[in-house]
Amino acid sequence: MPLIPYALARPFLFGLDAEHAHELTLNSIARLQNTPAQALWCGERISDPVTIAGLRFPNRIGLAAGLDKNGRCIDGLGAMGFGFIEVGTVTPKGQPGNDKPRMFRLPQANALINRLGFNNEGLASFIANVKRAHSFRKAGGILGLNIGKNAATPIENAADDYLIGLEGVFPHADYITVNISSPNTKNLRALQSDEALDALLSTLQQRKLQLESQSGRKVPMFVKIAPDLEEDQVAVIAQTLKANGIDGVVATNTTIARDKVQGLAHANETGGLSGAPVFEASNRVIRLLRAALPAGYPIIGVGGVLSGEDARAKIAAGADLVQLYTGLIYKGPALVSDCARALARR
Repeated sequence: MPLIPYALARPFLFGLDAEHAHELTLNSIARLQNTPAQALWCGERISDPVTIAGLRFPNRIGLAAGLDKNGRCIDGLGAMGFGFIEVGTVTPKGQPGNDKPRMFRLPQANALINRLGFNNEGLASFIANVKRAHSFRKAGGILGLNIGKNAATPIENAADDYLIGLEGVFPHADYITVNISSPNTKNLRALQSDEALDALLSTLQQRKLQLESQSGRKVPMFVKIAPDLEEDQVAVIAQTLKANGIDGVVATNTTIARDKVQGLAHANETGGLSGAPVFEASNRVIRLLRAALPAGYPIIGVGGVLSGEDARAKIAAGADLVQLYTGLIYKGPALVSDCARALARR
């Protein structure tokens, strides 16, 4: 158990601007990880091994991409008890993201709105950080690396950025996630459409197979999709994933819908809404994917998990693995082992 209960730390953090609190937390973890001070937040890693996409996960609870965009805190975050960590989204070139303020808490709804816009230090810095991490993977943790496109890259040239990302992270990833579903990069979600998605995934899969042949190692590739999709759109995506031999899908990213938070402070801020309000939308997409995909096709469920019961609901909807992000901010590190324990098969 963490030495400092999160209930004591949360009022201080929530007294700060949301992005300031985020950066303060990451800077502290980056500085103190792999030292005795890590005991301040570390948790029990529940043993519940499962093999998905050819990878052996120590348990089924992971960290969603977006919290540690630069891969600075892999070991420190992993010490909370995660079976897997996904970092990024990284873009080929560093970029500042959108103007501040760009992250807002909605505490009454256990939710966040962000319009960060893939702010990150770029691929070279990201890879250097990933290479420095050691204790999480040495203990069996699985590391996913999430790639995206630069805001300045025209959407018609998006594949170029994703290829740069794929080639850069391939040697260092246990799995790779292609993020085509952030609402905070102009036109990015258009890549989820039929022809655009097929063209992008065909290009990436061809290059991945070449890299696997050259290196002699398999690296599964997943695609992260949005919750704001109609049933026929999900069906097309499922067919496109299968047709291109993609290894799995992450469902889902943040939502642009606001029906669950109407009337709350900050509810009308632009950006992606995460946390409890996206829970049902995410589960709906997971159920649709599970019905449309072959038995055993890997699905990572993410969106609105704030309890062990929520994690079980993701599995019941059809997910194989579950990721946390906003729930961690509202509930603290103990949520990780709580969720992993709730999913552990006895």
